[in-house]
Amino acid sequence: MKKIIVIIIVIAAVGFGGYKYFGAKKNRAAVIYKPVAVRTGSILDKVETTGEVAPLNRVEIKPTVAGRVDQLLVEEGARVKKGQILAYMSSTDRVAILDAARAAGEDEKKWEDTYKPTPIISPLNGTIILRNVVPGETVTASTVLYAIADDLIVVASVDETDVGRIRTGQRAEITLDAYPDKKIAGSVFQILYEGTNVSNVITYKVKIRPGSIPSFFKSQMTANIGIITSNRSGVLLVPWNAVQEDKNGRKYVLTQTEPEQIRTPVTTGIVENNDVEIVAGLEEGETVFVKQEGYKPQVAETAKGALFGNMGSKKNTKKAGSSSKQGGPPPM
Repeated sequence: MKKIIVIIIVIAAVGFGGYKYFGAKKNRAAVIYKPVAVRTGSILDKVETTGEVAPLNRVEIKPTVAGRVDQLLVEEGARVKKGQILAYMSSTDRVAILDAARAAGEDEKKWEDTYKPTPIISPLNGTIILRNVVPGETVTASTVLYAIADDLIVVASVDETDVGRIRTGQRAEITLDAYPDKKIAGSVFQILYEGTNVSNVITYKVKIRPGSIPSFFKSQMTANIGIITSNRSGVLLVPWNAVQEDKNGRKYVLTQTEPEQIRTPVTTGIVENNDVEIVAGLEEGETVFVKQEGYKPQVAETAKGALFGNMGSKKNTKKAGSSSKQGGPPPM
């Protein structure tokens, strides 16, 4: 009897396994092709890279003498003009005289009028990007009081394989990680000659001037940059996923799927977002087919229920009936 039960269980398991396998094959994604017309349009060729917001010219303001900071007149973010007084400070001698007068209880005003504080002057028009001291702080002649930037630009890091495609005057699109929904237009105005080697990868700095500097620009913000190297109009375009490659690396599109597939070789050009340029192989108005995934409803679990569900139901019904006869609750 035990052998018969074991045989039945094995047969049932094999049967269910086979049903599961063939059911799974039927449930695999069915290939659906969507027809798309070849169209004429415009496409941009870009060098995509990253960089940061940086000052065009960064000037550090240091005191002419050692002493103590008396008063700071501007804060970070303020626009200043050349010749504007940024702060006042006392030289070491003036500090000593004033402190001695205070300690002796003398009238300080006489000494303040006699020994005037030293003004700190802005050497250029620009924006204060750093305030490095506080009033009352003792400083030396090498202490940085302020840093001023005349203009904020974007400095892009471009791989050496792409730098040959970049020219001054090319348009650029800039977005900041901090403000991803705001796109800023700019243009390339300088390509530096000295590269940087990091882990055997050579990059060159490319400077981009925004058309207008947004108020939210801050030095060292991370920027994503697209430098437009080519803008082609009147070209043939198809969706990028319409183009496939064979085992030899040759590109083709499907121009017929039923009753059999027809593969048409193509030569591609620029790829931008969801479009790819077709240089040769197609004409405007022709139809290409884009593969999509379609899914059939799952039936494996239903089959499982058909195979084992009735047996389980009868067993549970019997237990439930037995329990109810005994007056107890059905088993959980």
